Amino acid sequence: MFCVVRPTSLLSAAKSILSALIFATTVLAWEMGASAAPSPVMSTGSITSQPIGHYDFCQRRPDECSIHPSDLRPISINQKTWEEIVEVNTSVNRWVKPVSDFDHYGVVQYWNYPDDGMGNCEHYALEKRRELMKKGISPANLLITVVRLPDGEGHAVVTVRTDRGDFILDNLTDQVKNWTQTPYHYLKRQATNDTGRWVDIIQKPTVVASMTN
Repeated sequence: MFCVVRPTSLLSAAKSILSALIFATTVLAWEMGASAAPSPVMSTGSITSQPIGHYDFCQRRPDECSIHPSDLRPISINQKTWEEIVEVNTSVNRWVKPVSDFDHYGVVQYWNYPDDGMGNCEHYALEKRRELMKKGISPANLLITVVRLPDGEGHAVVTVRTDRGDFILDNLTDQVKNWTQTPYHYLKRQATNDTGRWVDIIQKPTVVASMTN
């Protein structure tokens, strides 16, 4: 899978944080009883093949791929949690320098943490997942997800499962969007109950009302 990587601007980050705060206020309004439809969630199918890059990553880090969360409920979103999610997405997008696996490691696929400050889409995704796990979010709700861009290129993002729907952390944008608001074709993601297994994604439904972000 080839990852497209683009650096983000500080202006884009500032706009994203502002929109995140607006959305957080909306979430709190929902919790206080405001009328609003919940954001849609992904439907998943059967167990599918593990991406080769993730397989190799698991061989090097078996402890990362043998986690079996017992609580599979989506995370409950409040303002603090939402701001942490957006801050991690933005900060990782800023500090990781985009570079292809071939230029970085001399191979086409090499999933790894960007401890040297460089990487492609899988490196961004792994780091965001690691940072949010440090903040107490279960790996059941932080799922690396493989998609296709509109031009057909492969790409990896993180799906965050919440009680308001599934949201996407993406190195191509600082905006955290519900999966139905992205232009991607969703292929597969990690299973919620096993970090070493992957499941098919049933394509997103037609969204009646979109959310401004």
